[in-house]
Amino acid sequence: MADRNFIYIAECSDGSWYTGWTTDLQRRIRVHNSGRGARYTKSRRPVKLIYWEEYPTEKQARSREYEIKQLSRQEKEKLVRAAAGKGKEMSVEQFFDKVLSVRLTEDRRALDIIDQTLLPGTIRRIRLETKEEIWEAIKKLRVRGAPAIGVTAAYGMAVLSEQFEETSFDTFYERFKALKEYLASSRPTAVNLFWALNRMDETALSNREKGVAKVKELLYAEAEAIREEDVAISRNIGEIGFGLLKKLKKDGKPVGIMTHCNAGTLATAKYGTATAPMYTALEQGWAGTDMHVYCDETRPLLQGARLTSFELHSAGITTTLQCDNMASQLMKSGKIDIIFVGCDRVAANGDAANKIGTSGLAILARHYGIPFYVCAPSSTIDLKTATGEQIPIEMREPDEVTQMWYKERMAPEGIEVFNPAFDVTDHSLITGMITEKGLCTDPYGESFREIGLC
Repeated sequence: MADRNFIYIAECSDGSWYTGWTTDLQRRIRVHNSGRGARYTKSRRPVKLIYWEEYPTEKQARSREYEIKQLSRQEKEKLVRAAAGKGKEMSVEQFFDKVLSVRLTEDRRALDIIDQTLLPGTIRRIRLETKEEIWEAIKKLRVRGAPAIGVTAAYGMAVLSEQFEETSFDTFYERFKALKEYLASSRPTAVNLFWALNRMDETALSNREKGVAKVKELLYAEAEAIREEDVAISRNIGEIGFGLLKKLKKDGKPVGIMTHCNAGTLATAKYGTATAPMYTALEQGWAGTDMHVYCDETRPLLQGARLTSFELHSAGITTTLQCDNMASQLMKSGKIDIIFVGCDRVAANGDAANKIGTSGLAILARHYGIPFYVCAPSSTIDLKTATGEQIPIEMREPDEVTQMWYKERMAPEGIEVFNPAFDVTDHSLITGMITEKGLCTDPYGESFREIGLC
């Protein structure tokens, strides 16, 4: 967050409030919310950040800092209430609202996404107005994660359909159908993409008699419903996962959690899937030090290093990053109590496709006797696909492996590169599948029926 200036108010351990200036708000949140303001006295140490403002220059921020320091406690409390709304204090969740994966612009003419290819070094939001921009954002992983892709596709269909000038439904629908097929080609493995596009398609067709103008309004409403449903889904997954964490909690020892890739806030509309149990734990009163999350870096695109560690570290959760090939040593050391991963598609028998490297992690977990859970919204469960053998595996560009993250090319010119985006974890290696409707176990076909998916 270079060249950004913040003034903030933090509550101290003695109940007083401290006003300060910083260029790194993420660090302030992390330090204060965890109670580690070590440079202050023990009796008056900032322990919770409750308010902040951003300014373009240090001079402006310092001037505002001086103004706030002159305010009485009552005046400061009024300032905090006015900013947070209904007396709510600023929390880590409110900070993450600043980096929502995708949302509509206020004029509803474009999508506003955070470009995840630039994280964590640069937080930049970009505006997507054309079908080509939306397609490219999904394809190039500027927006990523099965649920977030679904929300993006739904918003994209609503925004782009609004631009159609046809008044006849039949001619409108011809363009709508072509747009749907175009966006579907951006990520062939992401079942949420097709799920969301099909829902938008059904909305258009089922309301065709109401006229094009009404259909356009209903498409916006459906897209918003898809987003709200994803928030509820993630919350439910988090509650079930938190129940597993509570069983593992021992006094004086953090629960050791491992995760792979990024199935977090940035991959969904809010809580994430694989990270939802951790965020739920914070909401339920756990301290960030009650958990120790180990994030696989997740080669070759480093989603674990760039995104998951960024999220969890910013939320004040004790976080460690390791290379993918270090997972076995970590498990052997006894530091890992449970593993949570997300998924992009689940077959009817429980085979689960997720970011490359997940299958190997599951094999290691089985060897070391560590429970391995897949966090799977029901929309990712594809009952028409019998087994993982039928799940298509996207092959990606060679330069992601040979040169993308290096100053100079790190492999010989002309070398062949094997770069699958996903692998499929056999259902026999999965301890349980956490859906928003319940916890499923093998045999998964029967479990899916019991929670009403069949």
